[in-house]
Amino acid sequence: MKLSGKIALITGAASGIGRGIAERFAQAGAAVAVADIDQAGADAAAAAINAAGGKAIGIAMDVTREDDVHGGTQAVVEALGGLDILISNAGVQIINPLVDYAFEDWRRMLAVHLDGAFLTTRAALRHMYRDDRGGTVIYMGSVHSHEASPLKSAYVTAKHGLLGLARVLAKEGAAHNVRTHVICPGFVRTALVDRQIPQQARELGISEEEVVRRIMLGNTVDGVFTTVEDVAETALFLSAFPSAALTGQSVTVSHGWHMQ
Repeated sequence: MKLSGKIALITGAASGIGRGIAERFAQAGAAVAVADIDQAGADAAAAAINAAGGKAIGIAMDVTREDDVHGGTQAVVEALGGLDILISNAGVQIINPLVDYAFEDWRRMLAVHLDGAFLTTRAALRHMYRDDRGGTVIYMGSVHSHEASPLKSAYVTAKHGLLGLARVLAKEGAAHNVRTHVICPGFVRTALVDRQIPQQARELGISEEEVVRRIMLGNTVDGVFTTVEDVAETALFLSAFPSAALTGQSVTVSHGWHMQ
């Protein structure tokens, strides 16, 4: 039980990658707070974890709202007894050519990915810094933290920004035993990615099969999607790693799409 006795807060965890991490952490012994803007979804995910023998609670949290983040994090600490791991995973996707990208959409993308990462980090640190308790903060980046793709100006900008935030936290948090990492997956076949396939096909004037084969998997070494399990195992490894030897780094999980 690699995370026995640890308490983890995972945002965007009602479904997809976040839920996969929550389930894997519970299997590894952590008490898990499943946070999501979808209260019913968070509660359902927590109930499933509890039914499987784990320990979890559901938390309603809009990561773009300061009061939501502060109150939700405090509720986790009070309910579970502390906070050792933050997985800042909540995310959305809006694709459009840069010339047509609506400012409202741009602001929403940066609010969820960057404001959300900042607010959840700040709230978590106020507990992790206390008595130098320490902890681990993991941001869900992307291959797009290192590379660009057409139609994703806001997403690429936000995911690049997470690298900078993580590196600053690595420097500041070390004195309080806080480590940080960025996980950078390739395409993971979640509902979020499935919605992109017809959108990209329309924008690029190609078939949906070509989007999958050329755009999503064309640069991998084996033509295989990254899985939720791949990302969850990486998050588990980094959360359980016993020292600051890896702090401030990004770990790419992409079947060779991007290599560092």
